[in-house]
Amino acid sequence: MTRILVNLTAFNLVALFAAFGVGWMSFLAGSRANPDDSKFLLHIYLGLMAVTTTLGLHCLVFIYFLGTGRWVKEVSLAYGLTDYHRLPTHTRELKRRAFPVALLSMVVTIVAAAAGGGRATLDWPWWIHGGLTVVALGVNIWAFFPEYRCVKENGGVIAEVMREVERIRAERGLNSNEEALREQQGQVSG
Repeated sequence: MTRILVNLTAFNLVALFAAFGVGWMSFLAGSRANPDDSKFLLHIYLGLMAVTTTLGLHCLVFIYFLGTGRWVKEVSLAYGLTDYHRLPTHTRELKRRAFPVALLSMVVTIVAAAAGGGRATLDWPWWIHGGLTVVALGVNIWAFFPEYRCVKENGGVIAEVMREVERIRAERGLNSNEEALREQQGQVSG
């Protein structure tokens, strides 16, 4: 998941900075008042894409922690892991650290986009949208680091659970997870 997070964050930041850059070009050229200049419309489209990718990225972090937290809890219970309470509690704490960061990133980006709508339709002062956009860029850059740390640490918890499960399966004389999966796939295709 860390590699996915890095790649999606990079794409998201490119989208945010593209919308920001084209927005400034549009503003400086007076594109909003000139129907022959497409920079204003391009800024709106890039902004919508950037907001959508921002929401998608941070919702993915939410979904990741909800899913893996549940998985760690259920596997720990099913296999009677000795650290049953420690592992799910650890994933819950990671989720509690990542959620506020992700939510803040989403809210600030939505507010910046809404201010853009206010600028475009209600003629709000430019600096409201511009200032909120700078804040949204900063928050999204900052958010990557705590989200990445939490996702990476959670990956370590998952690896620990898998090691324990493999150890328990070996003690009980069961096939490893990989062998059991291959066996199951052979039965399905056969």
